[in-house]
Amino acid sequence: MKLRTFLFTLLFLSSFTILAQKPVVTHVVTHNRATITCDATKGENPFPAWGVFPAESYPVRKITMHVTLGSPDHLNTAHWDYLDYITLRRKGGQNAKSLNYELGRMLTPYGSIFGKGWSWKWQVDVTDFAPFLRDSVEVEYNHTGYEDKKVGWALTIDFEILSGPPVVVPMGIVPLWNKGYKYGDPKEKIEDNLLPVNYESVHNSALNRIRIQHTGHGMDKPKGCSEFCKRWREIKFDGKTVDRRDMWKDCGNNPLYPQGGTWVYDRAYWCPGDLQQPDMIDVFAKPGRHDVLLQMEPYTATDNIQAVENISAYLFQYAAPKQKTDVAVEAIMVPSDEQRFFRLNPASYTPRVKFRNLGSDNLKTLTIVYGTEGFAKKVFKWKGDLPFNQVAEIALPGEIQEKDGLNTFSVSLTNPNGKKDAWVYDNDMKSTFTAPPKFATDFVLQFLTNNKPKDNSIFLVNTNLDTIFKKMPQQLEANKLYTDTIHLAPGKYSLSLIDTAGDGLEFWAEPQNGDGNLRIFDMKGNLIHAFESDCGNGEMFSFKAAPDFITDTTTLKQAFSLHPRSVEDITTLSVVSNRKANLVVQITVDGVIWQKHEYKDIKNATFRNDLSHMPAGRIVLEAFTDGKSLFKGRLNKSKRR
Repeated sequence: MKLRTFLFTLLFLSSFTILAQKPVVTHVVTHNRATITCDATKGENPFPAWGVFPAESYPVRKITMHVTLGSPDHLNTAHWDYLDYITLRRKGGQNAKSLNYELGRMLTPYGSIFGKGWSWKWQVDVTDFAPFLRDSVEVEYNHTGYEDKKVGWALTIDFEILSGPPVVVPMGIVPLWNKGYKYGDPKEKIEDNLLPVNYESVHNSALNRIRIQHTGHGMDKPKGCSEFCKRWREIKFDGKTVDRRDMWKDCGNNPLYPQGGTWVYDRAYWCPGDLQQPDMIDVFAKPGRHDVLLQMEPYTATDNIQAVENISAYLFQYAAPKQKTDVAVEAIMVPSDEQRFFRLNPASYTPRVKFRNLGSDNLKTLTIVYGTEGFAKKVFKWKGDLPFNQVAEIALPGEIQEKDGLNTFSVSLTNPNGKKDAWVYDNDMKSTFTAPPKFATDFVLQFLTNNKPKDNSIFLVNTNLDTIFKKMPQQLEANKLYTDTIHLAPGKYSLSLIDTAGDGLEFWAEPQNGDGNLRIFDMKGNLIHAFESDCGNGEMFSFKAAPDFITDTTTLKQAFSLHPRSVEDITTLSVVSNRKANLVVQITVDGVIWQKHEYKDIKNATFRNDLSHMPAGRIVLEAFTDGKSLFKGRLNKSKRR
């Protein structure tokens, strides 16, 4: 294979001036709320756009690609979980040669229950492609699938570029495997197509980084491969195994929930509504001839043979890391208002952060200074053994302090391995977070179990991690309402619902499991908080118990229950509120209204909806209170037997 090489002879790479300069953050937006739709005649629809990136001489430390999908301005939100590719097509203008490097892989969410104004933001590190993200670059978003053009997405792609000295100097790229490979087909075995790649490394290279995006799709027999079967993948470098993992992902923890389809089902290394994070395998080796091999677990399908392993893999060659001691903050997960950390927040205690070792020496000690602005900072002495380019995720001790409303939390890394950091400008990070809500010290907890109570448990803990209240599976009976009055001392608490089966208290595709809910009421019977029943692995709620808390009944709070959602004719909608309000229920098929019901002065009520005259397929029920959409649920109607 011909090796594509690029060499940088820029003096700034070793310049003290650049090392000492404060970084600059710039943004290049290639797609700005572009309307994305399917082309059902082809099964794919490309949306190319050009962006002007920094010049070749510009020092780049890190590039993060932010991808936002939202509801379109003039269309309904798309429905299906399709596999979309974000590709670097060309660099240098219209007449430049094609590169076709996959920057990112988007698995779209089930969007049928997302209303106008909805959006979600993901991000992925694309620094490895920094040599190509220069000057004029064509970036393409390729949307696959067969939906009607009446539905779609609003797409924004924003490249965030941090200036500064590179961690490693890029020296070359070797494309590895880049296509869809049949899996389980006895007539076309995957091992016959996933051939080893042999290459000659660049002179003075030291680091070989394999970057791979890999998802499984299709439904065969007997295992449901590739989408719904668990199997292993192994990567070998010069005959030695450097990575082995199960190609499987837990979807019940998806931050984007609930969704309109089967979002809770675990899949072949992907979940609906996710920008996949690539696997990164770093191998240090001397220049010369090398070979790379990818192997899949042997498997042969017996029927409905359609499984495909979609793989995009590259080997990046780098010089040795420039610094021995170099560490960077990757993320503040808790406390944070970022969507990607939605399941973890708001939180009352135990901040969580990620940091990366960018130095050639293993990181063994680190001082972390952290806390909310306006309060005294805390210090944590971390010890470990973190190799180059690996990430540590740690829980920091203590309560999270805050004032009411918005707050700023900061983290600072100092004294890596007892030394000065080589580049200090990525050692600090701040997050914005909203304080947990105030609650009464006395309240009523209502838990209605579904038909699988042995999957569930409830824990109420304080900031010292003492368990104040719990419900364990062995205490629970099916389809039973448990009412408990809770008396708390003033302070901060977290209430957690856990579902070990990963399908929540209610899930539209599993009506046999029943309909459960977890809700909190004040001592007068007013609803003050409701857990989402369609929550996958569960849900956490943090709050501050205050003796002077008074329930605000001027601000409407409602909880809805829609069951069953897989029906032939009848479904039931229930609503619980903290005050009376007017309710409008609208039932639509593909955006067309089939039923509309209006109810006056509703606080707590149950409504029976007859869908027998409606067409089979996806139906959406939406509830409006005082003109505002407060609930949107997906129904699946089957034909009457």
